[in-house]
Amino acid sequence: MVLEVESLFGVYMLYCTNPKFKGRIYIGFTVNPERRIGQHNAGRHRGGAKRTSGRGPWEMVLIIHGFPSDIAALRFEWAWQNPHSSRRLSHVTRRSKKESSLQFHWRVVSNMLRVMPWSRLPLTTRWLKQEYRMDFEPGLQPPLHIPLAFGSIRARKQKPKDVEEEQEEKGADICLLCQGTVKSADKMTCFHPLCHMTSHLICLAKHFLTGEAAHLLPVEGECPGCRHSVLWGSLIRHKNGCYGDLEKNTTSSQNHWTDELQF
Repeated sequence: MVLEVESLFGVYMLYCTNPKFKGRIYIGFTVNPERRIGQHNAGRHRGGAKRTSGRGPWEMVLIIHGFPSDIAALRFEWAWQNPHSSRRLSHVTRRSKKESSLQFHWRVVSNMLRVMPWSRLPLTTRWLKQEYRMDFEPGLQPPLHIPLAFGSIRARKQKPKDVEEEQEEKGADICLLCQGTVKSADKMTCFHPLCHMTSHLICLAKHFLTGEAAHLLPVEGECPGCRHSVLWGSLIRHKNGCYGDLEKNTTSSQNHWTDELQF
């Protein structure tokens, strides 16, 4: 099963399976995981990176997605690549002799998801290959709005602009909060089956941030339609079409949102 989302800004981790370089890790940014792994394995002359060229095959084993922009994702990429140069990660110790490169980079990203600004973003941690899967260590679980997921992902093909405009003209939605017209790109809805709330993304974010003026991104709030308490990350995933593959699975060790996809 392949999950398709409206837009994808992702930071991924590659694992080298070449016996000569086995276990090496590469961190990168992409908007198209399928195309990017093909470029890495095809070599530098086909768009791959210098550090991966001629050392494949590589497998894309993990991706962190849900960043609001390419800039946000690229900043995350740099910090993951250079944890000991990032002031936000000064508490992360260096790789021990007992740790594999894969284990070290997983520990680094586990810490990253617990610190600002990344701890407030509606991110998803997605293992793309089950055989490499690792769970968050006790004490290193990210906030509950950042789920741990499994399975392939790709960006959904965009509709032509004229088709989108025609669909919007047929039935304009009204924002529950400001009463203005809502375009599809800015449309937010609730995932509760009996709730018909529609609003602008910015209007709903401001509504959720009431009392949290110091922050730009909300974490949780009350839906103005059904009055249920909902996670901002869940609403963003619902907007992007990827909420349905997440299931709430609370365990004594993880107490975390997980996605048990069937392959």
